[in-house]
Amino acid sequence: MKQDPRHAGNVVLLRGACLWLLAALALAWCLVGLDFGVPFVKAVFPGKFTRVLQGHIDFLLMTALILGFYAAKIPLPVTVRWAMVIGAFTNSSLFVLQGAFPVLDGPTPAPGLLGPAFLAYLLASLTLTSYGFGKAAVTLLRSTLDQTPAADTSRAFVTPTSDSP
Repeated sequence: MKQDPRHAGNVVLLRGACLWLLAALALAWCLVGLDFGVPFVKAVFPGKFTRVLQGHIDFLLMTALILGFYAAKIPLPVTVRWAMVIGAFTNSSLFVLQGAFPVLDGPTPAPGLLGPAFLAYLLASLTLTSYGFGKAAVTLLRSTLDQTPAADTSRAFVTPTSDSP
């Protein structure tokens, strides 16, 4: 399959960012429904309003981060791209899950298998997100250091030579 040079191989980032922006928009409407006391929305999110708000904001933040890396047009390894997209979803969904299941939102673990399962999901999400965005940041930073001084054409002025009038 021929790769489109406009995407630097990172089209999955663009697709993920679009999906997470749509998730943020859906959560924005859920927040409106919660504020107006819509029974169906209150039944879906019986937990803290602030957890749903945190999920909404986190989806927006992750979308912005992903779009920023996409805009840099630096080719990223496939594992990094997928870790960023999946990690962005799982990280944001942690807040949404706490809004939907108040038993997950407390200082003590949830009873039964739910507590350990949520903790495992949380740790996996943090690990995946940290790997994806951390490796992408290092890759981007290294790409800025790979430039040679001779290739730098950003000088504001040129030093005159002896041939100048």
